[in-house]
Amino acid sequence: MTTPATLMEIATRMPKAELHLHLEGTLEPELAFELAARNGVGLRFSSVEELRRAYDFDDLQSFLDVYYETAEVLRTRQDFYELTAAYLRRASADGVTHVEPFFDPQTHTARGVEFGEVVSGIVSALRDGAAEHGITWRLIMCFLRDQPAADAMATLQAALPYRDVIAGVGLDSAEVGNPPEAFVEVYTRAREEGFAAVAHAGEEGTADDVRRTLDLLGVARIEHGVHAMDDPALVERLARDRVPLTVCPLSNVKLRVYETLAEHPLRRMLDAGIMATVNSDDPAYFGGYVAENYRACIRELGLSRDDLRTLARNSFEASFLPAAEKAAHLAHVEAFFSAMEA
Repeated sequence: MTTPATLMEIATRMPKAELHLHLEGTLEPELAFELAARNGVGLRFSSVEELRRAYDFDDLQSFLDVYYETAEVLRTRQDFYELTAAYLRRASADGVTHVEPFFDPQTHTARGVEFGEVVSGIVSALRDGAAEHGITWRLIMCFLRDQPAADAMATLQAALPYRDVIAGVGLDSAEVGNPPEAFVEVYTRAREEGFAAVAHAGEEGTADDVRRTLDLLGVARIEHGVHAMDDPALVERLARDRVPLTVCPLSNVKLRVYETLAEHPLRRMLDAGIMATVNSDDPAYFGGYVAENYRACIRELGLSRDDLRTLARNSFEASFLPAAEKAAHLAHVEAFFSAMEA
């Protein structure tokens, strides 16, 4: 019999991919104050502790207000390098061997930061992380859905010279009032240019928002997607078509999508055969990196060893890695679980 302590160890050590992670959301208060001092940026918070206290959110918008405010400290290539490198150190300690992080260029270019400064800093850290930690990666650029679609198209145009390091596009920020219909043209262009496509849907929004995102934007996976579980026909479709949902349990509780983790539908997703994955979203703000999300789900949702194996496998199967690299990661998962059973 697998003990709870052993399950916690497995959750931490097992090879896993993280597919729903906003790099700006890994900005810990200590680093925010360090960068603010270096770049001469004034924060309205007097201390690290006061900033941490601001991480008590009522909903997605209250989080976004603080998120965009603290992002002001990110100004230079070195800032984005240090931000990404710090995340990769934490991810490696959590057993992550592949990551597909998001970044929001509009958050920075609107402040006069050059697109190339953002990308070069992130990619340099990802390359160093691959060498130091053995973490493979695919970088995803997100459009801000609460900004005009024309801005998204301009951002896509700016990204074209970086197609060798940007694998895909996504859609994030405030979901309510910003439907997928507005972004059909930019997603069509992005797919024509060879970018993979994902999008946030069904976090604030409804199951119908998930369905329309799939149908209109041609995405390969849905970020969050928890409210898809409100529609049995959509659940059947997601399971049948093996559409991945990149679930972020602690984030969903922190932003009051669910009052408690015990209410979270991850267990039902697995039982329905949906390719769910576990991720941390914006861990500096939501109280847990990816392994802590797994451990919390063990405690509150009763995840078993077999569930952990399934989730680990799902995380790689849902990735944008080519088949051979995907198979290599999956082999590591099986080797790990075989060793645990020996």
